[in-house]
Amino acid sequence: MARLLYSCVLYVLTPFICIRLWWRGRRVAGYRRRWRERFGFIAAIADNRKVIWVHAVSVGETIAAVPLIRKLQAAHPDYLVAVTTTTPTGSDRVRAMLGESVYHSYAPYDLPDAVARTLDRLHPRCLIIMETELWPNLIAGCHQRDIPVIVANARLSARSATGYGRFGMLTGPMLRQLTVVAAQHADDGDRFLRLGLPAENLQITGNIKFDLTFSAEQRQLAQQLGQQWRGDAGRPVWLAASTHGGEEDIILDAFERVRRSHPAALLVLVPRHPDRFEAVAAHCRQRGFTVLKHSTGQSPHRETDILLGDTMGELSVFYGACDLAFVGGSLVPVGGHNLLEPAAWKKPVLSGPQLFNFAEISALLLAAGGLEICASAEQIAQAVCALLADDRQRLERGLAASAVVENNRGAMARLLEIIALRV
Repeated sequence: MARLLYSCVLYVLTPFICIRLWWRGRRVAGYRRRWRERFGFIAAIADNRKVIWVHAVSVGETIAAVPLIRKLQAAHPDYLVAVTTTTPTGSDRVRAMLGESVYHSYAPYDLPDAVARTLDRLHPRCLIIMETELWPNLIAGCHQRDIPVIVANARLSARSATGYGRFGMLTGPMLRQLTVVAAQHADDGDRFLRLGLPAENLQITGNIKFDLTFSAEQRQLAQQLGQQWRGDAGRPVWLAASTHGGEEDIILDAFERVRRSHPAALLVLVPRHPDRFEAVAAHCRQRGFTVLKHSTGQSPHRETDILLGDTMGELSVFYGACDLAFVGGSLVPVGGHNLLEPAAWKKPVLSGPQLFNFAEISALLLAAGGLEICASAEQIAQAVCALLADDRQRLERGLAASAVVENNRGAMARLLEIIALRV
């Protein structure tokens, strides 16, 4: 009954959801395209193909899913991997990183008919949902067709658990239909259990983001990029990555302070969302900084204050090219972003205090000395200046961060074993 009521409400809201898509398309044109896919009208896969369906919401989940998808392709070469996303930026990442090696479309809205059409066209042997993107009709549709549903690299913050808990009559039955929740941490698992997940359907596998690796090409690109950024004068380079609205001004305030002690320092600023690139660049210029866009392909000059990272798919290499990194989404209540990429590159990591989506990772990095929490522009500037002035401290903290990554590998192998039993 709860799911029926939920579906009725969703049908009523559908016209408004479409209006919101059209409205968002003013800034990101992709939101106005391929609407049919969101209602399950996608190209059908031949019935004789064996399909593994992987769903990743947006950019972060897609990037986390790519190593898993590549390993699935290697382990199960007779299967076709179908990848769905919710956002245009996630879709762009799938196409850029996986190309024609996978089937790709938008995920259906959680309407019973849209879900049924999608399942009819994909006929997957298994659905893998990255992290936590739980939709009652999608999970029920798979359950009715005996399609295993695995929540991979699952995380559930206390805030999200509270939200799901408000709809217990809907959440409980949905969780009981999941085949396996492969949780990142015991705390995540406990929250799933309290919401109604059967204990036998929970496995604590760890976080597959610890299993990231860098190719020889990425390492070479990072080295080349670092040389270009530093120039002949050997400029210090500070990267502020995945920033959100409300964070750039704090970063720029900190940068002004840093420049008093390190006048040659270069700030590489990478907003999280592509639709904000132009606005952030304009704002930096209004603040009096000289800005160069990375997309121009030019190397920064001595007069360049800020290099704006306005391309997609290069952030990992940026981490390898900088001297230290601040990871955004943490000075505003977003919950933080992936701290492990700079750590894996052996870079000292700075962050704001809003890290509720990365509680375990941040605790490990803090305990090891690889992460410093900064709550204001003044604290960020002090931390950056201290690290730029002390090569030994910068190296030691980068190595400490890297050790956390190395000591927590293995989640990918455990997750692949779970999937292999169900495809």
